[in-house]
Amino acid sequence: MELTTLARPYAKAAFEYALAHKALAKWSEMLAIASAVSQAEKIQQVLGSPGLTTTQQADAFVEVCDKELDEQGANFIRALASNKRLTLLPLIAGLFELLKAEQEKSIDVTITSAMELTGTQQEKLAKALSKRLGRDVNVVSEVDESLIGGLVIKAGDLVIDGSISAKLHRLADAMKS
Repeated sequence: MELTTLARPYAKAAFEYALAHKALAKWSEMLAIASAVSQAEKIQQVLGSPGLTTTQQADAFVEVCDKELDEQGANFIRALASNKRLTLLPLIAGLFELLKAEQEKSIDVTITSAMELTGTQQEKLAKALSKRLGRDVNVVSEVDESLIGGLVIKAGDLVIDGSISAKLHRLADAMKS
């Protein structure tokens, strides 16, 4: 079974709870922290330890998160632990963010270019993407000189690679066939 399929019900439950309690930002923060903690090497050793019960694993996890989790967040971690799903936290956090963005009708878009984009260029791209995607767009700009020129735009599952390096690779592939 695909891991996303396993993570989706937990993300949806967390999202619905957070939405009902007007706590989307708080839950987003808690899940991001829990996700980061779940990827720490020491915690992965704890989670993989056959000598610990799921309750002990959950208690150790909640203790590491300290005051970053409220009571409901800690209960969520305990529920994940009892179902042996703590390792899914990064996926759960990602799916939660997608649900949150859909609710807020916004999407994070990463624009990677060979040179730094000006504020005007970023605004124009944000407007065009907002129109195309039908949502508010939050632009994050990155620089990657290996692109040579052009842009790579990532918005959720959508990737638009208009970089010169990608065009050169496609041309090279076309010439080989």
